[in-house]
Amino acid sequence: MANWKEKLTSELRKIEGVEDRPSPVAGGTALFFRGKEFAHFHTDTELDLRLTKQRIRELGLTHPTDSFQHPRRSASSHWIELRFESAREVAQVKRLVELLVEDMA
Repeated sequence: MANWKEKLTSELRKIEGVEDRPSPVAGGTALFFRGKEFAHFHTDTELDLRLTKQRIRELGLTHPTDSFQHPRRSASSHWIELRFESAREVAQVKRLVELLVEDMA
């Protein structure tokens, strides 16, 4: 079985300014861009990403209805839970992080 978190983290480290380290709030691993946390892992196949309301809406993303971590998250939240269990989904999450980093730069 593939370790999707490891694969995603490895891909995200290739983005200049992105680093992974222990999360000061959520526990586990968090992702930072230029020292500012923008995401954290809930599991080895789920990332909670602060993408912004506008980007979430533009991209037609929806919060999982069966969310364990944030079952009552508002549809207008800046955060979106993303699940990834294939190489294609890892690539999609990486692209979303690239968009976020462009917005933060």
